[in-house]
Amino acid sequence: MAPGQSAEDLGQQKQTMRALAAAGCGTFTCLSSAIAAISGLLMGYELGLISGALLQMSSILALSCKEQEIVVSSLLFGALFASLIGGFLIDRFGRRIAIIISSSLLVLGSLILLPYESYGILILGRIAIGISISLSSIATCVYIAEIAPQHRRGLLVSLNELMIVIGILFAYISNYAFASVSHGWKYMFGLVIPLGALQAIAMYFLPPSPRFLVMKNNDEAARKVLERLRETSDATEELTVIKSSLKDEHQYSFLDLFRSKNNMRARMLVGLTLVFFVQTTGQPNILFYASTLLKSVGFQSNEAASLASTGVGVVKVVSTVPATVFVDQVGSKTFLCIGSSVMAVSLVTMGLVNRNIHMNFTTVCRSQSPEDFFLLRQGNLTGVTNGSLKDIFSSMALPERLSFSTQRSPDIAGMGELNRTASVGGKSTTGSHVESGEIPVVLKWLSLASLLVYVAAFSIGLGPSKYLIFLTLCNGLLSRG
Repeated sequence: MAPGQSAEDLGQQKQTMRALAAAGCGTFTCLSSAIAAISGLLMGYELGLISGALLQMSSILALSCKEQEIVVSSLLFGALFASLIGGFLIDRFGRRIAIIISSSLLVLGSLILLPYESYGILILGRIAIGISISLSSIATCVYIAEIAPQHRRGLLVSLNELMIVIGILFAYISNYAFASVSHGWKYMFGLVIPLGALQAIAMYFLPPSPRFLVMKNNDEAARKVLERLRETSDATEELTVIKSSLKDEHQYSFLDLFRSKNNMRARMLVGLTLVFFVQTTGQPNILFYASTLLKSVGFQSNEAASLASTGVGVVKVVSTVPATVFVDQVGSKTFLCIGSSVMAVSLVTMGLVNRNIHMNFTTVCRSQSPEDFFLLRQGNLTGVTNGSLKDIFSSMALPERLSFSTQRSPDIAGMGELNRTASVGGKSTTGSHVESGEIPVVLKWLSLASLLVYVAAFSIGLGPSKYLIFLTLCNGLLSRG
């Protein structure tokens, strides 16, 4: 109960909320939520895209392991920056405008990447995309939660998570489709441009959040928006509830989040813990390095690794659907407990299986080295060993990473793939010097199966639950489960 709120007022508010719950979810509300949730599709696509694109870019741009890691993490640097200013932007300019800005920035970041083959430009474009998807993830969930009726809030907010996993699936399909295409990574990045532009245009014609309009003291506009969203002629009761909740929020300051006042500190810790576990359970790393990871456990070619990672995307979509559909009936906390338990079991299984796969994982991301130029002699591979080549180059002041000019010969231009597929007498020469046959087939598929179970468990637990539970805690609706 908020300070100064009587039992009678509280009972009247609950009665009002029950009456609002009986109201239907208008078609326009569902359409607006779906258009806003396209941000989730774009976010998922960008998160999964790098998994397959990295296999091509590392060869074409001759990226070292460290440079590949920076390419992946540059998106997170942009996301970190956006997370610091995102709350201010959506409160200052509105949730709808923030989504439009994020879509436009995604288009701009993707356009930056296409014309050039430069490591620096790649980092710049990825940072812009990181800012975009972080801002959109904040604004989209808040926008959908504020336009949705209470009894459909769980379903519509979870729609954003469903769109994220569909975007991840599309990214993995794109990785496989362009795995053998020359400069296919450019097509991968370019596919989001039309959809991002269309979302920005469509969002311009959608109404602002009613709650945001009330925050800006525009009650009449908020009432009209509510009537349109609910397909009713009188939205006075819901407008009263919004104004009442905003009045209660003004009684708190930022420092109250860290105090025991009305259990705010506990709510804050629960929300932060959820987000912390989303990151520490390793799910983002799986998305970023799915193809690389699968390549390290026996899926040798880019095509095979990309195809196997597509299975990860399919499992995420299939697992997210029941969590989205039944979240309002079963409760997000129940899904969270079930998913976390299965995740723990699958991670233990995956660790035990991969412990018996003896691979040097550092060599999976190894950049093209000077030795590889001597592996091709008149179109055939020579038997020069890695060790002898190191002796040859030990006296030469060659840089660690080679710069390829646009006038490079066709033989040299194709060496990136030879770095991964070259073999001598049927044996692999890629870093670890482990034949594909040395990895038991049973362990390879068991590793993939445990990975898929882990992904499925995340998709029914931490995946859709983190947004809903955090929004529930922020609104003090702990009774929603």
